[in-house]
Amino acid sequence: MSLGILLLSILTILVLFGFAGGVLDRMRLNDKAVALFLIAMIIGTFLPDIPLGNRLSINIGGAIIPIALVVYLFVKAGTVKEKIRSILASIISAMIVFFISKFFTGDEYSTIFSDPFLIYGLIGGLVSYIIGRSRRAAFMAGIMGIVLSDLLQAVLNIINGIPGEIRIGGAGVIDATVISGIIAVILAEIIGETREKIQGGTDKKDMTFNHSEFASSLGEKLLKKDQKKDKNIIDKGRDQDEK
Repeated sequence: MSLGILLLSILTILVLFGFAGGVLDRMRLNDKAVALFLIAMIIGTFLPDIPLGNRLSINIGGAIIPIALVVYLFVKAGTVKEKIRSILASIISAMIVFFISKFFTGDEYSTIFSDPFLIYGLIGGLVSYIIGRSRRAAFMAGIMGIVLSDLLQAVLNIINGIPGEIRIGGAGVIDATVISGIIAVILAEIIGETREKIQGGTDKKDMTFNHSEFASSLGEKLLKKDQKKDKNIIDKGRDQDEK
């Protein structure tokens, strides 16, 4: 069993038993939908690849299902800004992983401690969080960064006429895809939670810190408006008394 399948199996169990509920809620995801996607990815890796012609094929669990999951998340993304960040993070992550892959080729890198696909996943996850920032954008970029990198390599293989079958999402790509997505979410979760605690909790994360207390920007504006209104009333009262 590959590392990617093992991680997917563990994630599926955690989701089904409700241990990942908090993270999924913050990503605005339904646990049942996520469980179905994870199970589909596991089953899809064992199904025959779909031929695309010219020696090219695509793996269901390693490419089609992950792309479908990203599309699902992209549609549910809260803002246009988040969508743009996820696209940029995916492209940049793919380019970085692709260029780094040129330095990790050959049997000397294929050890249990330095599996190239493990390295791709770690790098992809790190880059995806740095650029994506939010949990959802980081996760989307973590997955698509690896898939796009693999797709780019497949296109170059066809252009350069490299012999042999070209599989998108095959071999160790599923491992890198899963690891990248997990790393991106873990980083977003840890750093996001830490930042929220520093700001006073999730219910205060959108508030500003003023005069040693948390106050929302809207509340602060309303308070100033009320103070100004009270001052005007007092001034009018004084004018009437003077008359």
